[in-house]
Amino acid sequence: MSLFIAGRAPANSWMGHYRTGLAMLFSGLFHGLAVLMVGLSLTTFLGGLAEPGSELISLVVKAINTLVIALAMYELGLGVGKEYASEEAGGDIFQNMRRTITRFVGTVCIALVLEALIMIIKYSQLDLAGNLYYPVAILLGCAFLLLALGGFLALTRTSESHSA
Repeated sequence: MSLFIAGRAPANSWMGHYRTGLAMLFSGLFHGLAVLMVGLSLTTFLGGLAEPGSELISLVVKAINTLVIALAMYELGLGVGKEYASEEAGGDIFQNMRRTITRFVGTVCIALVLEALIMIIKYSQLDLAGNLYYPVAILLGCAFLLLALGGFLALTRTSESHSA
């Protein structure tokens, strides 16, 4: 029981090595996916430029959307690597979690809003106004996510000030 303080195993135990190894695996996976998505975004954008009749605005919006998702993957990889693979004395856990969660949720909200805007533009160009429920639902979900993030930050503010 004394080996596990606040849910963490000592770094020199087999459980600590296992946790660190798995964290590095997932962090590397998320970073690899981020790099893959950046490459996919670039090839899709450059391939679309080579095609005659492709709309530049649509290509740019798709590329930005994919890059924002890649940024979210990168942030997730950083958060996993920092939280689970670092030593216990690596800093204040509340501050690290607040920062990581805030960056990740912010990036996800940006991706959701961009996706909703793409859907609104697409549906308005194709005269499919009946399908506008989907982007509105995405925007409402994003608003709820931001409200939940604000609640999380407000509730953890006291923990941060007590631990500092």
